[in-house]
Amino acid sequence: MTALVYRMKRVLSGNADDSNSSSDGPMDSFKRLRQQSEDPADAESKWACLPQEILLHIFQYLPLLDRAFASQVSRGWNHAFHMPELWRCFEFELNQPASSYLKATHPDLIKQIIKRHSNHLQFVSFKVDSSTESAEAACDILSQLVNCSLKTLGLISTARPSFMELPKSHFISALTVVFVNSKSLSSLKIDDTPVDDPSLKVLVANNSDTLKLLKMSSCPHVSPAGILCVADQCHGLRELALNYHLLSDELLLALSSEKHVHLEHLRIDVVSENPGQQFHTIKKSSWDAMVRHSPKFNLVMYFFLYEDEFGPFFREEIPEVLGRVGMNCPRLVELVVCANGLRPLDEELIRIAERCQHLTAIGLGECEVSCSAFVEFVKMCGRRLSQLSIMEEVLIPDQKFGLDEIHWEVSKHLGRVWFPDMMPTW
Repeated sequence: MTALVYRMKRVLSGNADDSNSSSDGPMDSFKRLRQQSEDPADAESKWACLPQEILLHIFQYLPLLDRAFASQVSRGWNHAFHMPELWRCFEFELNQPASSYLKATHPDLIKQIIKRHSNHLQFVSFKVDSSTESAEAACDILSQLVNCSLKTLGLISTARPSFMELPKSHFISALTVVFVNSKSLSSLKIDDTPVDDPSLKVLVANNSDTLKLLKMSSCPHVSPAGILCVADQCHGLRELALNYHLLSDELLLALSSEKHVHLEHLRIDVVSENPGQQFHTIKKSSWDAMVRHSPKFNLVMYFFLYEDEFGPFFREEIPEVLGRVGMNCPRLVELVVCANGLRPLDEELIRIAERCQHLTAIGLGECEVSCSAFVEFVKMCGRRLSQLSIMEEVLIPDQKFGLDEIHWEVSKHLGRVWFPDMMPTW
């Protein structure tokens, strides 16, 4: 009891500043309670009689396990443990002990949540490891959420996409339970899952007025027509992430219609399944319509391609891909080069610095840049580079700068201390 009370006191004292702005918040109630008795022994005995508003405030800052232990102190604390406000947001962590070192949500706790708090859940995510058993457990929980109305749902595979290993019908059945019962779903993250066109129609039929964010990269069972159905009906959609094979002129025009709100973020993964794969092209007029409708939207494109496959995306008569990026993307904000062979990228970086005046973040790994060219690039971009993540092995010493001097020179142009990275941070 003493150790637990001590932790409670630390939580209150550590967050006192957050409550000063409210004249009638939990901290005010706590101060009034403390003023009633300055005797430490008497004050400690009053912990079991804390008002519910203070307990709720404390419990929100406690880890789940500590919260469960605290619920055993008294009936009042147990009642606070089950207050709906504490169960609106929950993350199920499903891992197999034999194959994962990550912690897992205890099965008994899952049963209690389903029994007593499923109707309180609003913001839910599932983190599963690479095992099929964990993905099946996630589906079993989803299929039991018949009394809840979720606002956000995220299915996250921490390793390989284990949801793809499940029978498609089993996954769709579980996901449809949520789509049907949640009438106000606003955010949905279902990357690397076997979601399909019919299930998206169920989503649209029940949540078209509220859906604002949809992330569904690497969903092979969805067709361009399926995602077009979402764009046609969900006029409040502001963020969208998908694979390039789902992108079409019709989709961009649907997102640019007068009924649709301004798009804020569009992420497109361009992935090559086989060497020499052919990619379709999107008309310039479709992109122009998108820009006119949502002039401030962020376009993020991830390319996992062989060099000879970039033709449909950058058509300038420049042999180097990054050189074409500099010529074609004047609004480029962030650039990450994960691998580009061993040919120095000096000219390409300088061209990007000249042409891409909005660039604020860059990451380089498994490529080469001379130290002099890199310093010149930073000098041209200046302090607008808010993020500069460069692996140390990328930088090639030359006659002007070596690895010992470059961090001083780069720091001078950035206006802050900078060092090359030993591990990638992107």
